[in-house]
Amino acid sequence: MRLLQRIALSTVFMLSTAACTAAHAQEAKPIPYDHNPAAGKFYDINGFKMYTEVYGEGPPVLMIHGNNGDMSAFFRNVPYFAKHYKVILADSRSQGRSVDPDHPLNFEMMADDYAALLDVMHIDSAYVLGWSDGGINALLLAMRHPEKVKKLVATGANLWVGPDPFALGLWDQMEHEYTTGLTKTYTTPKEKNDRKLFLLDWWEPHITLAQLHTIQTPSLIMAGDHDVISLPHTLVIYQNLPHAELWIVPNSGHPTVIEHADEVNKKVDEFFTQPFKDFKPTE
Repeated sequence: MRLLQRIALSTVFMLSTAACTAAHAQEAKPIPYDHNPAAGKFYDINGFKMYTEVYGEGPPVLMIHGNNGDMSAFFRNVPYFAKHYKVILADSRSQGRSVDPDHPLNFEMMADDYAALLDVMHIDSAYVLGWSDGGINALLLAMRHPEKVKKLVATGANLWVGPDPFALGLWDQMEHEYTTGLTKTYTTPKEKNDRKLFLLDWWEPHITLAQLHTIQTPSLIMAGDHDVISLPHTLVIYQNLPHAELWIVPNSGHPTVIEHADEVNKKVDEFFTQPFKDFKPTE
């Protein structure tokens, strides 16, 4: 019930940012991800400056955060992966330190941003871990730029909008947020940007099952068993990917990468490093 009350104050995906912030308050970060000058750099990407931080050496792993968040969402994952991987963190367009107030926003544009980032960093391909909106970006990156993605993990992603992808009652609360927002005046840059990010999740994505069928990249599809994304919808994603595994994280809400970081780190690492075994029956 407390989760629903908090979502009512904002949006489904902005709740994830609140959960991340609460986790930060409870556990001190050894590294200030998103504000670490020693690892930070801005790249000129498709008309805006994209902020990145890089940790570790080895095979590249790109981590993509959720709506109205930033790279600090992965503060419990980076230390594990940086021991054996080159971890690439980036603030998505219009989020974190990647300020982009004047451009429209859609998921296809954001996926292209990440492909361009890998290009400018001279990285041919990477493993990709995406959470929430980042999971949507991971799927679209594999569709639009398949050569860039070695394997992908998407947790808490959805394919389309409407009541079906979400836990019971959440779309109604998003609809209330959308409707009440029509009569509000947004004046400050933050207010305008927050509304812009809310509308992204209100209007998008629009991924078809036929598009999912084109992804040949081995994929691990995840969600919490109490996720804001409905379990039937997560199952639809898994079932319509040609080469995929499914993991429903027990006793977890939407922020699987935070709430169950140890289990997630090990599972994702195993998925990245071990040969993919496709147990799906052939038709």
